[in-house]
Amino acid sequence: MQENFKFIILVIFIDIIILFISEILLKKYLKRKILFPKTRMIKGAGVTNDDLDINNSVFLHMTDGIIAFDRDGKVILINPAAKNMMNISQKNSTFEEIFGKLNINLEKIIYLENWTNTEERIQIEDRFINAYFAPFKKENDKTVGVIAVLQDITEHVKLDNMRKEFIADVSHELKTPITSIMGYADTLLEEEYDKETQSKFLSVIASEARRMAKLVTDLLTLSKNDSNTNIVRKEQFDLGELVKKCQDKLAIEIKRKNHNVNCFVTADVPPVYADKDDIERVVLNILTNSIKYTKEGGEIKIYVGFVYNDAYIKIFDNGIGIPEEHLNRIFERFYRVDKARSREMGGTGLGLSIAKDLLDRNGGSIDIKSQVGKGTEVVIKVPTKATEN
Repeated sequence: MQENFKFIILVIFIDIIILFISEILLKKYLKRKILFPKTRMIKGAGVTNDDLDINNSVFLHMTDGIIAFDRDGKVILINPAAKNMMNISQKNSTFEEIFGKLNINLEKIIYLENWTNTEERIQIEDRFINAYFAPFKKENDKTVGVIAVLQDITEHVKLDNMRKEFIADVSHELKTPITSIMGYADTLLEEEYDKETQSKFLSVIASEARRMAKLVTDLLTLSKNDSNTNIVRKEQFDLGELVKKCQDKLAIEIKRKNHNVNCFVTADVPPVYADKDDIERVVLNILTNSIKYTKEGGEIKIYVGFVYNDAYIKIFDNGIGIPEEHLNRIFERFYRVDKARSREMGGTGLGLSIAKDLLDRNGGSIDIKSQVGKGTEVVIKVPTKATEN
């Protein structure tokens, strides 16, 4: 009996030694075959230990995350990118602890012969990660572990969501005027009305048609800017004169709301170098917004000056202002602070987005500061000829 017991102890001891040696060999295998291969081709090319150190450095500084697990799901190798993406601490050392919330089965990856790899999208707080899982094998086709490759796709997801939102917004913006036009047109066709009623209905139809045409024009402008098919024709011109010209173009709207608008131009502002039509459109857009969103009898001040290599236009108004939580989104397409008010005033939600695009194309910039009930300050910068040399 005692001899049998000794024999069992010996067998267990031998199994432990074999398991320990297997773990060491597995780690060496992963380092040699999976992460830092040193094949005959590499040897023939004269690769040295320094080259392997470079490979190790690349592994540590990769932007994609890499995690290697053994057959039992224990982490064998992991790089810093993976730790950051998955918020992995020292306590997370197994497949289950790291990917337990996903419907990914380690045994399925290892043991199913016809199963090769899978892809899962993971959301961790405000980040999105694509995780690719694949088994790795020895020369005898025996699976010895699983590799997980992680890619941060947060920006791709945001862009895709913006695209979907953009399509929905365009559909909605076109549907509203089309519905109005069809409604009033059908009403006119069904019955005879007096000239006053006909004129009223036709006025609504014309207004909605103009709104739809403006929306289509704005969309075409954005499309051309995105595809770089709009040619930027830069020239030298006087920014102060252009701003005063824009003010004159909006004189009727300014008078209608009884605004007090003053423009001050510093004497030493050099000529700017940009597409004149682009800059005029930007100034008209910002001034129109100031006029729209400032109550009757309001005050608008315009300053044209020069600092460093940029000429600038500062437009101040004492209008209704923009809540602080909206300021970081006002340049997004179709984004409105008050959708009902914007539509009522004929806005498309694309004006500021177009303004930013036009200034980007001309090497300029736009910045907006605002306080609810106190007003808004817009700073437009336009490069001078000196910055183009």
